[in-house]
Amino acid sequence: MIQVLMFCLLSFGIFRIAWKGFSKVYFNIMLGRDEHVSGNKGKRIQQMLLFALGQKKMFERPVSGIFHFFIYAAFIFTQIELIEIISDGISGHHRIFAEPLGKFYNFLINFIEILSLLALAATLIFLSRRNIIRLLRFQKPELRGWPSMDANLILLGEILLIIAIFTMNSADQQLQILEPNHYPSTGRLYLSGLVTDHLNSFPKDYLVFMERAGWWIHVLVIYGFIIYLPYSKHLHIFLAFPNSYFSRIEPRGSMSNIPEIENEVRGMFGLATQEIISPRDSFGASDVTELSWRQLLEAYSCTECGRCTSVCPANLTGKKLSPRAVMMSIRDRAEELGEFRREHKDNNAQDGKNLFDYISREEIYACTSCNACVEACPVLINPLIPILEMRRSDILMNSKGPSDWLPMFNSLENNQSVWSMSEARDAWKNH
Repeated sequence: MIQVLMFCLLSFGIFRIAWKGFSKVYFNIMLGRDEHVSGNKGKRIQQMLLFALGQKKMFERPVSGIFHFFIYAAFIFTQIELIEIISDGISGHHRIFAEPLGKFYNFLINFIEILSLLALAATLIFLSRRNIIRLLRFQKPELRGWPSMDANLILLGEILLIIAIFTMNSADQQLQILEPNHYPSTGRLYLSGLVTDHLNSFPKDYLVFMERAGWWIHVLVIYGFIIYLPYSKHLHIFLAFPNSYFSRIEPRGSMSNIPEIENEVRGMFGLATQEIISPRDSFGASDVTELSWRQLLEAYSCTECGRCTSVCPANLTGKKLSPRAVMMSIRDRAEELGEFRREHKDNNAQDGKNLFDYISREEIYACTSCNACVEACPVLINPLIPILEMRRSDILMNSKGPSDWLPMFNSLENNQSVWSMSEARDAWKNH
């Protein structure tokens, strides 16, 4: 009874702490302006199933895609074992699902062990790719320090979790022989059984310690992960689902117009103007509050995999721009402003900073708007939109921009064309 009470108190404390962390993430995302998301719901659900659940884009790079699938599948199925462990902890029973599920339970645990072994292999490979092989996309400036440590911590935690699973299962099988009344039969577990075969000479007390140690390590690693998740890039495990659902379903190359400016252009050409219900005082985005909640959700859904940066033509030619760094900077800025407002208990408080303190003008003007980063992202993040919004703010609100763009602006204003020609824009029709 004391153990059950301790487990329940621990679980309550863990989930309370985690709730506060996730609440902060939600608060930070909602710093963004409101944006109505419309479109075919069926297509959105299809996107979510294909890209978040089905990991469709991950397999465009087969090697990393397959190994990532091993970890992902193991994560999904080990939640069944976690549910059993939590049920055991609350009820005081041992392997509460073993008897009701019977032979299917044996199949399920064996399947989980196979996935865990594959996940272990994938984890070791991912660690070597980051720290031994040192793939170029994992050595970019934005990953130095905490982001690199974050990835390694999760991978090391995965190894510890897998060791805990096999320790618990192997000791448990030997205890089933010694005390069948207390330890329900799981049937033969083939992978952990390879260890069990060498435990028959171990004292019972040592086996109990091994089984309990594996059980508690499993619980504590998962609970630690739950608390840690709101502060880690691995939040994408959950946010990939809403992000892929709410992602744009328009063609990748389409860009939205600014209604107020579109009306001005329409007036210049004698076209009918559109009614604007609530005209804006500013254009573009200089801070996260001027981006939409959907764009902030994308920033929090970023996996930091670097596929976007690895295909960015600007980055490949030595420019400073990194689409991954842009999304990470947006997330960092949202966290900073969100923390500032929570401390001051004022949802409108400003700290005197903005996105340009995180993302340089050199970066946003290096973008060619080619959409390569958008096509590469496995969870349908669109780094191009915040880049364009920051450009609009800098040009329209600050009257800034690259000096070599000035002739183009002047030509647009005087000739309604990017080319400095004295002829009318539609003169080509008469030739």
